Amino acid sequence: MRLVFPLFDGFTALDLVGPYEILRMLPGAEIVLAGERAGQAVSDGVGGLSLVATHARAEVRAADVLLVPGGPGARRDVDDPALLEWITGVHATTRWTASVCTGALLLGAAGLLTGKSATTHWSAARELESYGATYTPERVVTHPGDRLIIGAGVSAGIDLALTLAAELTSPVHAQAYQLGLEYDPRPPYDAGSLAKAPAEAKALLGVVDG
Repeated sequence: MRLVFPLFDGFTALDLVGPYEILRMLPGAEIVLAGERAGQAVSDGVGGLSLVATHARAEVRAADVLLVPGGPGARRDVDDPALLEWITGVHATTRWTASVCTGALLLGAAGLLTGKSATTHWSAARELESYGATYTPERVVTHPGDRLIIGAGVSAGIDLALTLAAELTSPVHAQAYQLGLEYDPRPPYDAGSLAKAPAEAKALLGVVDG
């Protein structure tokens, strides 16, 4: 099973690494990190973490799963016609195409979310809707008939990957992967969404209610 993750400067590391930790456990999983060229070290652009591309994008024309991470680079690369054309071409071959966080903007810019409900990081909701999607704050949105699964911001990639693992194998397999990672979140604060975060926390991020 070929799992393709595109790399671009300014990706968010957890968008990719979170799903990777789940999906690498799928039977026969082959992980492909597709950059502009093979061997390229691609930086997340924020914390200085880099990943090395295993393949050049031009070499990758098909995938069982295409998973597009987000990050500042995703917002920038919505204007990169070569990347968008590549996403569209690979999507035509997939069993599932997925995005995490602002990776949804790349799917939207590629024309894959027009007329569909979708999610992304809350800060990119208006940008997502500019591509003809309808934003929903759901953690994971699936469109089985269109082979699309979309995750909300950053940490939602783990939930997305478990949902995807169940589709590709079975719910029991997904539960086993969850147990293997001891993914049993019990956050110390209940502030992980705009609906629940206190005003003081929003103010630190420059979020204005209303």
